[in-house]
Amino acid sequence: MSSIIAAYSGTFDPITLGHNDIIHRAARMFPQLIVAVGLNPAKNPRFSLEERCELVRAASGDLPNVEVKGFEGLVVDFARDNGVTVLVRGVRTVGDVDYEKQMAVMNRDLYPQLDTVMLAPSPEYAHLSSSLVRELTSLGAPVAKLVPKPVVPVLLERFGRKASRRTR
Repeated sequence: MSSIIAAYSGTFDPITLGHNDIIHRAARMFPQLIVAVGLNPAKNPRFSLEERCELVRAASGDLPNVEVKGFEGLVVDFARDNGVTVLVRGVRTVGDVDYEKQMAVMNRDLYPQLDTVMLAPSPEYAHLSSSLVRELTSLGAPVAKLVPKPVVPVLLERFGRKASRRTR
């Protein structure tokens, strides 16, 4: 029997502590985890695909069984091309669960070997989203409790802010 390869896909613009929580928990569950960073121009990302991959690598560098790869197109094609048989999805709300269930059924139809595992966030991260982080950063709010440490200076710079005691 071959080793299970799981993938956690998303835009990660930027990676949040909620994403990082899911990555660390999934890395304990599966022998190999690929964080699949998607190129989705419709979301108007603030960071390039390579920048987002680097930020995810910086945040997950302590996990030897985690690999970060960028991709374009359908996650099901990425999964098939990389031998992925489990998709990990983070779900914060009932709406997320309904959407992810629909996607799981469609993905399984397109690639029958692919299962989806949904993880609820740890309570302290249940409110976090990348769009919320971007909005708060643009408005001058502190961000250190929202994103992994290596992301803070890059995020502040992207929004034209300097690191101060308040932003850290």
